[in-house]
Amino acid sequence: MTGRQVPVQRYSEHRRVDSRHSHPAEPSSSRPLVIAVALTSGYALVELVGGLWSGSLALLADCGHLLTDAAALLFSLAANRMAQRPVSARHSFGLARAEVIAAFVNSLALLAVVAWLVVEGIDRIRHPIRVNGAAVLLIAGVGLAVNLSIAWALAQHRENLNIRAALLHVLGDLLGSVAALVAGAVIYLTGYTVVDPLLSMLVSGLILRSTLGVLKESTMMLLDSVPPGVEFQQVGQALARIDGVRSIHDLHVWSIVPGRNAVSAHLLLDRIESWPGILLEARRVLARDFGIDHVTLQPEWLRAHAPEETIALRELR
Repeated sequence: MTGRQVPVQRYSEHRRVDSRHSHPAEPSSSRPLVIAVALTSGYALVELVGGLWSGSLALLADCGHLLTDAAALLFSLAANRMAQRPVSARHSFGLARAEVIAAFVNSLALLAVVAWLVVEGIDRIRHPIRVNGAAVLLIAGVGLAVNLSIAWALAQHRENLNIRAALLHVLGDLLGSVAALVAGAVIYLTGYTVVDPLLSMLVSGLILRSTLGVLKESTMMLLDSVPPGVEFQQVGQALARIDGVRSIHDLHVWSIVPGRNAVSAHLLLDRIESWPGILLEARRVLARDFGIDHVTLQPEWLRAHAPEETIALRELR
């Protein structure tokens, strides 16, 4: 940046007209999570007993997955409750991001489960064991019904990132039940026991694909990255095109919580008297074109300046 330093006066305000002060998470009922925790924990014990009785890796793998999910869902439930608390003197943005953290941790836990399933599956392929196909069929059928009911309850609130991460856990359980059901049927009809670990590893791959998506989204949000679908340069250009705005600097665009995008910037104006109209237009453009509803803009304007300062300012633009 070249040219003489342009003297400016600074004026900053953050009134209710600029943006909404509260930053709660989108309200979501915790009831589906309570139901999911109770059903998942209970059925995990059923699969543990059934897996040990039948010798099925698919059931034991799904049991381990269910126990991990029960802990993850409990964590999600706690985060959901925390996220609904109002702002405080210590947490001026509220605790809405507790759900984003829960989604991030749950994704990491799922990666560990996937790794365990793959390692155990390879070992079972190398060293097959006898599996009771009829018992696997029965237990997996009940598990499929349980997981379908949980998934349906959570899917009603899938716009919430935390619940969506919990839903991924349950969908993984559902796939595990399907795999165990197929494995039980094949073993019962043909006695081919290798299908049990093979299907477990297939489910692992499906879980991995979905998990990486949630992990990426939660990581980007925790890093205050520009929200998906919003072009940083286009936001700056849209603000710079508003009549009365000379230039934009210190521009930042991020997500407070899923579905709540924010922007802050300094705007250099021709005349401070035009600020109220510029602010209203900026808020309108940002909401219409980018879906940004939390706007914090600071106006800066020039004192009476010499002709050479005018030239320098034009060069900066």
